[in-house]
Amino acid sequence: MSDTKAPTESQADIHALIQSLQRNIASVFLGRPEVVRHVITGLLAGGHVLLEDVPGVGKTVLAKSLARSIDVDFRRVQFTPDLLPSDILGVAIYDQATGAFEFKPGPIFTSVLLADEINRATPRTQSALLEAMNDAQVTVDRITHPLPKPFFVIATQNPYEFEGTYPLPESQLDRFMLRVRIGYPSADDEKAVIRAQQTRHPIEDLEHVICGADVARLQAAVRAVRLDDNVLDYALALVRETRASKHLVVGGSPRASIALTRAAQAHALLQGRDYVLPDDVKGLAVSVLAHRVLGAGFSSEGGIDERERIIADVAESIEVPV
Repeated sequence: MSDTKAPTESQADIHALIQSLQRNIASVFLGRPEVVRHVITGLLAGGHVLLEDVPGVGKTVLAKSLARSIDVDFRRVQFTPDLLPSDILGVAIYDQATGAFEFKPGPIFTSVLLADEINRATPRTQSALLEAMNDAQVTVDRITHPLPKPFFVIATQNPYEFEGTYPLPESQLDRFMLRVRIGYPSADDEKAVIRAQQTRHPIEDLEHVICGADVARLQAAVRAVRLDDNVLDYALALVRETRASKHLVVGGSPRASIALTRAAQAHALLQGRDYVLPDDVKGLAVSVLAHRVLGAGFSSEGGIDERERIIADVAESIEVPV
């Protein structure tokens, strides 16, 4: 008789929800399942995701596909140089009838916010997202307003060397749990994309497969995923090694350690497990850490390829626990 335990009804149900979400997004965003898994990992972990790559590779399609797959409020904000913080957060307007100021919420008061081309706005406007992404609340005129639950920011940006862009402040980058590179599709996948869009875009037919309550349930399940001490020690050793690396002048912070372990829990759940493996940690190291560190000899907005290589080398240098 096998010692393998059959999943409980609850575990099977949770896995079915995740699989339906994954399949729904993949039906539109073709050929890059690892990218889809990373984005879903960020959602389940209760973090936020930054999609970065050159124009035209599907960043916005991926973000909109995820938003359309969940039956919650969704807003898209196109970031531009003239966008103001109040355009995102909202503003208090004087009501002559009541003689009082009434707060008019901005588009940030939604469950899924697509911050499209976030690095085309000024750093001041980008920073308007800091409190919202960290505490799920917004303070305007010294009054704090809670944001809906769940609250998930998925942002896109083009590489910094493109004209008309501003580097994201380090504090803003640190609020993104994962930074995901899209990459070009294979020849066969690119052909399939062209065929799928010949008459109409398939995203127009995408339907909801989960609701906000399901997302909250999945996020609670992530926190229940077992993280053994030897795996936690491995994750901490990896982050601490970034602080000791001679190639980096700024290593991962304690926030980075929390993000790495929480993302690993979400990735384990996505794979149908209730426990974290070292491979979950190692596989997410680059996406969680590369945008949080600063290499010697280049600024925070440059050298991302080099930082990714350094993080990958650090991950390879740490002994993986059995």
